Amino acid sequence: MQGDLSGLFVVSVEQAVAAPYLSGRLAEAGARVIKVERPEGDFARAYDHLVHGESAYFVWLNRGKESVCLDLRDDDDRALLAAMIAKADVFIQNLAPGAIDRLGFAPDRLRQENPRLITVSISGYGDEGPFRDLKAYDLLVQAESGLSAITGNAEGPARVGVSVCDIAAGMTAHQAVLQALFARERTGEGRHIAVSLFHALSDWMNVPYLQFAYGGKEPERNGLNHPTIAPYGAYSGSDGKDVLFSIQNEREWVNFCRDVLERPEVATDSRFTSNSRRVAHRAELDAIINEVFSGHPRDALADRLRDARIAFGRVSTMDDLVRHPQNRHVETDTPTGPVRLLAPGALVNGKSPEFGPVPALGADTDRVRAEFSHVDA
Repeated sequence: MQGDLSGLFVVSVEQAVAAPYLSGRLAEAGARVIKVERPEGDFARAYDHLVHGESAYFVWLNRGKESVCLDLRDDDDRALLAAMIAKADVFIQNLAPGAIDRLGFAPDRLRQENPRLITVSISGYGDEGPFRDLKAYDLLVQAESGLSAITGNAEGPARVGVSVCDIAAGMTAHQAVLQALFARERTGEGRHIAVSLFHALSDWMNVPYLQFAYGGKEPERNGLNHPTIAPYGAYSGSDGKDVLFSIQNEREWVNFCRDVLERPEVATDSRFTSNSRRVAHRAELDAIINEVFSGHPRDALADRLRDARIAFGRVSTMDDLVRHPQNRHVETDTPTGPVRLLAPGALVNGKSPEFGPVPALGADTDRVRAEFSHVDA
């Protein structure tokens, strides 16, 4: 697994999240990835300094890459980039709209010169349409794509707590690059891949889109409560911590009343004898649940739910997540010392990948410059 992409050479003029996500996953699989940064560095290096001086975003997304600082306004540095691209299998960029073309590295021209090259451009809104030239950042696209309209609660919309549009674009690009590499093995031809934050996230929005476009159903913002099933939501224990649970059928409802509430008579209350009746009388039902739950801490409630075979999830704080018994971890080196991270989602043959180090700014510039200084672009 670690060397699946060994021998693949990737050059990425990248910043922030979406493109580094893509190139990071390629590096994780064994590709050689040269990350081209401005002389002052990828601005994600300064998003925070919370990981013993390093940025959390940067540590997560840039493991196993080589960092080369270039000023692409400089003729010699552009020539160096051209020499690297001439040897590359994949060229990635997510500069502002039109910037890479103005620098002389338009993907169409690069692929004319090297038909095996796979080029990837990641943008905010894509290469066509009235928004094509707009700058776009994750939270802006959360709003523009409609995600904010269905996220939050009755008080108003809310931001998804991670950079979901950037990550969706990076994941979409990663899938497309792997498909392109597979196709190239058959045809010998590369291809151009264009991914935008807006289109990657709007694909994820297809269920509410279809519900509205064809059924006229306007999604409601329900916070941590299900709009059409009750009880299905978050409830607080005596310690102020929440547990979220779901009742999916009448058998579970009876078990919940008997084993969790310890009030079996609630199951046969005429207000609550079907899901539709429980939804109609949600306020009265919540009052009963809250009365019982207020007498027990969250983790004791979770134990009751587990014993009753009721599906649940604790609403974990960051402290809970750090201590979570289900976590898997990986470790990587950084310029200021080792960091333990939550592992990627996939195990392969029972193993998580091992990561190369996070590069210091420009750590590989001199070596790479010497390597490519005599290569004809």
